[in-house]
Amino acid sequence: MPQIAMSAGTMIACACNEIWMGAHSSIGPIDPQYGNIPAHGLIEEFEKAAAEVKKDKSRMLVWAPILQKINPTTLSECIKASQWAKDMVQEWLATGMLKQDTHRKSVGRRIVKALTDAAENKSHSRHIGYDRALALGLNVKRLEAEPELQDAILSIHHSCVATLETTAAVKIIENHRGIAFIQQAQQQVVRIS
Repeated sequence: MPQIAMSAGTMIACACNEIWMGAHSSIGPIDPQYGNIPAHGLIEEFEKAAAEVKKDKSRMLVWAPILQKINPTTLSECIKASQWAKDMVQEWLATGMLKQDTHRKSVGRRIVKALTDAAENKSHSRHIGYDRALALGLNVKRLEAEPELQDAILSIHHSCVATLETTAAVKIIENHRGIAFIQQAQQQVVRIS
């Protein structure tokens, strides 16, 4: 990856046997978003409210208006989404990148914990570069170590960026056989009198 693979992109990268990262490449935390709200944030706020109210019943006056804005199923959906993301990545690591590691389950758990630890990562947009990814236990390779591969990847990357910037295309998916799906934004012309 020449640039970034954040959140779901990090999950997909963890499903691979190895991750090729350039000097400016980043992966990021795995923290599902629920309606543009970090799932872990909603869970943490609910747990904080429960602890504060348990300790001091008068805190319910502060928390009641906040908690009333949360749909009853939202909390359980956030919990399930967070657990599902952890389970998927741990399985993908065990059957892919870490399949030769005799400690693949414990190493996978450690990697997933690091990628999902909101207290440590502090932000959905935190960038994790090559050195930290390597320290986490991911199988990362330096893109600059293979100049021909780097050139090919950067050529594709720059072509995609140029296409997205100069056309109505908003999504490009292409396989190794040259079969492509390109989604374009709908444009409407509105006449103002």
